[in-house]
Amino acid sequence: MADPVYLARRYADPADQEIAGFCAAGLAFGQVASVLSSVEALLSVMGPSPAAFVRQFDPRRSHRAIRTLRHRWISGSDLVALLVVLRYMVDTAGSIERFFLSGYRPEAEDIGSALDHFCTRARGVDLRRVYPAAATRQGVWYFFPKPSDGSGCKRLNLYLRWMVRRDHIDLGIWSRVDRSKLVVPLDTHVIRVGQCLKLTSYRSPGWPMAREITETLRRLDPDDPVKYDFSLCHLGMQGACGFNRPQGDQQCPLRGVCVPHVDTPRRSRQS
Repeated sequence: MADPVYLARRYADPADQEIAGFCAAGLAFGQVASVLSSVEALLSVMGPSPAAFVRQFDPRRSHRAIRTLRHRWISGSDLVALLVVLRYMVDTAGSIERFFLSGYRPEAEDIGSALDHFCTRARGVDLRRVYPAAATRQGVWYFFPKPSDGSGCKRLNLYLRWMVRRDHIDLGIWSRVDRSKLVVPLDTHVIRVGQCLKLTSYRSPGWPMAREITETLRRLDPDDPVKYDFSLCHLGMQGACGFNRPQGDQQCPLRGVCVPHVDTPRRSRQS
């Protein structure tokens, strides 16, 4: 299975799944093989219980095995910083879920405001033991993008999908976040298929596009709009989408339905 969620499924304890899932989703960018290799390397260092590793993590130790890791522009120091942030969440709230719930409001339109609160608090963790005092931007912030900054928050939305939904793919170990509030993880494949199927009229990726695609899918299933994400994404990952490919749409299960060459109106990214 190419989806990195299977790496979190290796663990029987939900606490381990929660931590392993965050690491897997956080590194889910780039080529699939590279993603899986990087996540495997990090989880290997964390041992049989990622949750226990995080609870005992001390950045004052050398952690040489982590500091030598790298995934594209994410350095070993960034991974150390991530583990510091995850320990802070567990120490202060008991779990990542409870930390997230401090900003979650069931009456909100979606999880956008909760993500903003979650990432703002995560970015506020003291990381002076990890980064030089002169550092103006901490690489760990890449794991905590904010909807209010316009980010589509693809990896965080992917993580929330894994944690909240339950089926043969998603783990469903969080119980207090409504799956109807989730927002689709906005990756290259979802953007392409979303535009071809007229799920969005936005041309630039970001939170407004992710929200609009989700709102369109909500018309099909108001209670679980993000259930379509895996199919939309893997249509492109498996090479079935004919967009800009020699075979055109001959192999695409959506042939005759999508309109890849019709230009859609350009809209503002303001939410």
